[in-house]
Amino acid sequence: MTTEKDRGGGAGRAFDRPWVMRTYAGHSSAAESNALFRRNLAKGQTGLSVAFDLPTQTGYDADHPLAKGEVGKVGVPVAHLGDVRALFDQIPLAQMNTSMTINATAMWLLALYQVAAQEQGALPDELTGTTQNDIVKEYLSRGTYAFPPDASLRLSTDLIAYTVSNVPKWNPINICSYHLQEAGATPVQELAFALSTAIAVLDRVRDGGQVPAERFGDVVQRISFFVNAGVRFIEETCKMRAFVRLWDDVCLNRYGVTDAKARRLRYGVQVNSLGLTEAQPENNVQRIVLEMLGVTLSKNARARAVQLPAWNEALGLPRPWDQQWSLRMQQVLAYESDLLEYDDIFDGSHVIEAKVDELVGGAQAEIDRVRAMGGAVVAVESGYLKQALVASHAERRQRIESGEQVVVGVNKFENTEPSPLTADLDAAIQAVDPEAEAAALKSLQEWRSQRDNKAVEEALGKLREAAKGTENLMQATLTCVRAGATTGEWSGVLREMFGEYRAPTGVSGSVGVSGGGEAIAAVRAKVTSTSEELGGRLRFLVGKPGLDGHSNGAEQVAVRARDVGFEVIYQGIRLTPEQIVAAAVAEDVHCVGLSILSGSHMELVPQVVAGLREAGLEDVPVVIGGIVPDADARTLLGAGVAAVYTPKDYDLTGMMSSVVEVIRHANHL
Repeated sequence: MTTEKDRGGGAGRAFDRPWVMRTYAGHSSAAESNALFRRNLAKGQTGLSVAFDLPTQTGYDADHPLAKGEVGKVGVPVAHLGDVRALFDQIPLAQMNTSMTINATAMWLLALYQVAAQEQGALPDELTGTTQNDIVKEYLSRGTYAFPPDASLRLSTDLIAYTVSNVPKWNPINICSYHLQEAGATPVQELAFALSTAIAVLDRVRDGGQVPAERFGDVVQRISFFVNAGVRFIEETCKMRAFVRLWDDVCLNRYGVTDAKARRLRYGVQVNSLGLTEAQPENNVQRIVLEMLGVTLSKNARARAVQLPAWNEALGLPRPWDQQWSLRMQQVLAYESDLLEYDDIFDGSHVIEAKVDELVGGAQAEIDRVRAMGGAVVAVESGYLKQALVASHAERRQRIESGEQVVVGVNKFENTEPSPLTADLDAAIQAVDPEAEAAALKSLQEWRSQRDNKAVEEALGKLREAAKGTENLMQATLTCVRAGATTGEWSGVLREMFGEYRAPTGVSGSVGVSGGGEAIAAVRAKVTSTSEELGGRLRFLVGKPGLDGHSNGAEQVAVRARDVGFEVIYQGIRLTPEQIVAAAVAEDVHCVGLSILSGSHMELVPQVVAGLREAGLEDVPVVIGGIVPDADARTLLGAGVAAVYTPKDYDLTGMMSSVVEVIRHANHL
């Protein structure tokens, strides 16, 4: 608890303590990420939030074919215990609160973290932090799942059961509605789908027999949430107050938790990235501040940990200075403003209460609908949840394109003075070390050459045997860590035992905007006439190469392409360039569209272009969409890519018109 005197006042009154302040960080290598962590902590950051690269998140080592081009791109690569030692070098883990955005491989990463901490002298019951460990939303939004839903839920619940007894201060799961909003969820859907996930997980733990009934309250009170906050900060404030009320009801009436403190909603926040714009990106600063207010203004529903994106994340990877700016936003609010001096300022507001009641009612109805289907896992497997999100996202995009929903600098107030922040676009973001992948491969080879491979094989064999039965997999996982196994080897055994999985895309059942708008009608007419000239309906392949699971953009492109008359081929995420080329040949497509947001476009796109040429499809143009810096776009266009679309190209109908022109040009029409 801080006092007025501590904060520069003098009255001696006690205030609410500031939340844990984090920045989401990690890139290139464990050593470089460690240096970034220590710089941020020196600037007043009070917790760590670790970003892992996509191979680590999906359970592949750097030498796996799917990892090519992805190593170190959106986070730090972690292949083995040596990487974790380097990642947290000179950071005392017994004193640190560490959040790890990790899901499919959450058990593996916590085991690595625990062993590294014990090597520092820390006891497991001293460790504080969070493993996200929410696999359900991975099937709906981020796409970093590795195993089928039931097996994934086993891993999640095994981890929860283990931590309750062995790492009691740790938050073993962070039910994550953040990415649901990024995928298009309305506030009602964000509330309902997150709480449905929590119910599915808690029911599984309660019924699994690993936790005694008298300890189940300990499980409930260690559940935390990770939410999103959009720019409509009044609505977001009400959403969080509704979240508090709904969670309290679930804990009390479904699980019989009578201790009010144990029923408290414990949540952290990353504010909205979906609304960050490439156009006039300086406007993102005020968006981020307003979004932060939505989860801090109401004391009774205030976040206990906050991390903010940087103003330039729609352009590329933020630099350390950009992350510092976001940290300073939090510090100014917490230490200069009077926010923490008062009780809840919304108590008694009939406007706020009416909106909260509306959100609670809508969310409860949706929770009941999911429960009637058989719960969140069944709703994932049936495609219901994914279709709902894709449809909501399509409606949002249409509101922006029509101008009904104003986005300053994008569809209104577009005239602007030149920005000094983006005068040199290539210098306005941080480039990932181009040698990161080669360094990771070398490190992996050295690690394997120096370990006891017989001990590794024995440990993996124990994991295989444990996976055949029903025992908790954490002890076998810890054995693998200590023996020197790698991320890919641990995941490989479980893929062998549990199988692979491809989640529903949500595209085929989604209703787009096919009935409306002169612009859509005009593009549909252009598609029809071009189809007639080429002697068959235009076929557009939308591909997601590599490990990038952020499929929201690709799904919206696929829906809009279908709306304007294309025959769309979309097979979901995580495809190799070879698989995309094979699909282009098999489907006899007229255009290939690649969606990449992980920064791996310079490695993966040329492979697709070369593959099409080798297959004799020189006349099939390739277009790409994603976060592509200008310098990269120029290089790709010079290497044979027909068009590059970035977040500034928000008009999907206009994009479809452009794709038709690309096809016409490629066919000399």
